Amino acid sequence: MQPQHPLKHYKNQAKILRAQLGAGMLTHAQALETVAKQNGFRNWNTLHGSLSDRVEMRSYRPGDKVRGAYLGHPFEGTVKSCAIWGSDKQMRITIRFATPIDVVEFDSFSAFRQQVTAVLGKDGVSTRRTSKDVPHMVVAP
Repeated sequence: MQPQHPLKHYKNQAKILRAQLGAGMLTHAQALETVAKQNGFRNWNTLHGSLSDRVEMRSYRPGDKVRGAYLGHPFEGTVKSCAIWGSDKQMRITIRFATPIDVVEFDSFSAFRQQVTAVLGKDGVSTRRTSKDVPHMVVAP
């Protein structure tokens, strides 16, 4: 199970605040502003902006079960390691496949991969592509 996204956490705080005070006491926008100030931000826009990089980044932890495609082949597997990579905050992820994948397209020989490492963008799609313009890896949400 993925942890709750930080933005949803703050929005839920605002809903709880409104419910505790009574819906007529604060508008939703006022509740968001109050939650932002309670958490050390100047206003809601500042809080929201501080989370913008994290809003789109998926998070994985060792042991998480994932599925997707590697070189166009569907897979299910387990995350072995995951870390933020580079200044543009990509994700370096190592996945061990439940079933090895044959990465060679020729009938005359095979080369099976059981575990691979890839660098993914915030959308879960690898930054590198094959000569046929297929992403090396896509990890499903």
